[in-house]
Amino acid sequence: MTQHWSDFITLLKREVVPALGCTEPMSVALAAANCRQLLGVEPEQMNVWVSGNLFKNGMGVGVPGTGMIGLPVAAAVGAVGGNPQGGLEVLKGLTQAHVEHAKTLLPAISVDVKDVPDVLYAEVEAQAAGHTARVVICTDHTRIILMEKDGEVLLQQDSAPGVQIQPAKSATPSMSLREIVDFALAVPLAEIDFIREAARLNQALADEGLQGYGLRIGKILTEQVERKLLSDDLMTLAMRLSSAASDARMDGAMLPAMSNSGSGNQGIAATMPVVAAARFLQASDEQLTRALVMSHLIAIYIKTYQNKLSALCAASTAAMGSGAAITWLLGGQYEQISHCINNMIGDVSGIICDGAGSACSMKVSTSTSAAVKSSLLAINNLRVTQSEGIVADDVDQTIANLGRLSKEGMLDTDIEIINIMRNKQAKPS
Repeated sequence: MTQHWSDFITLLKREVVPALGCTEPMSVALAAANCRQLLGVEPEQMNVWVSGNLFKNGMGVGVPGTGMIGLPVAAAVGAVGGNPQGGLEVLKGLTQAHVEHAKTLLPAISVDVKDVPDVLYAEVEAQAAGHTARVVICTDHTRIILMEKDGEVLLQQDSAPGVQIQPAKSATPSMSLREIVDFALAVPLAEIDFIREAARLNQALADEGLQGYGLRIGKILTEQVERKLLSDDLMTLAMRLSSAASDARMDGAMLPAMSNSGSGNQGIAATMPVVAAARFLQASDEQLTRALVMSHLIAIYIKTYQNKLSALCAASTAAMGSGAAITWLLGGQYEQISHCINNMIGDVSGIICDGAGSACSMKVSTSTSAAVKSSLLAINNLRVTQSEGIVADDVDQTIANLGRLSKEGMLDTDIEIINIMRNKQAKPS
């Protein structure tokens, strides 16, 4: 196995990890849990500062196990029942007793937006018994860059993430769509079998979501199949499973999602359409495994051109990985896989991210349907051409163009989304 392939496996193991609940509130919960550990007692008061993007993604999403939404709730339960070493599963051990006690802390918690250069930033300052603790998380959802107690710095590191594979035409080692496809189809199966856990975790989340969470999109779609208003076809199955998993996750179900690039919805969008296609097409276990690797690695690749959080819906870009994998499961080769991604970028590249919430499930289902549609066009050798919009002749350039749109072109859009959401919060309900 080449060093480049080893780098791909390392990247998958780093970016495809279990996450309980929406990952932005979990950063706040993790910082609060570490503050409590530094103090040695539960905080009496907490001040929370977050970046605009983290505020956007934490304002309206359910916190697992609480039946409540918002960053103050995440801070409270993190401080009361969070595991400081739990990473994105910081609230895995949360009990109802923790939740009831955390409610008493809510009046002593303030949350505000801090003007920081990092799009992913969470800072918690906690006071108790005359002592103060401060924890800062930056760049990645679980990367603690500062820990202080009573003004003494106990840990400090820069905000840059760990080893990261860069896009093609950048620093080495590089990534390209062809390299990813070649890797997914040729790497020894034993080296990538771990990716099957993504199917197991996200399928369990989908099964839970079908019971009825959030907007109940997965459940409603399933009921319409039973009523014969919808066909029980590949596209509908993919939408049902994907949206059901997102329904449960965004409404605070106490089950982890297998995330991708720090997002549970990205992990769902990169997993469940592929699981649905493999089931519908009766694919083998090996085909499912290789398809999942292809999907998740393509989703990571596309995300490397973008900020961790932005105004572009990341579920739509993660579903591009699913579209590529579905194209392969339908018999497509590299050319058709590249057609599929060009098709999707020509279709859903304008979906905005206006924060995490129940509507994310709608965006997941929309992106899933686009993935299947783009795959069906691609295997018939139909694609959006380079003469249209941001799509280029070379698929890697198309992906780079999408990244440019997200990282540079949508900055003002992001600011306006955050301003609108902050104004909504400021108004009395």
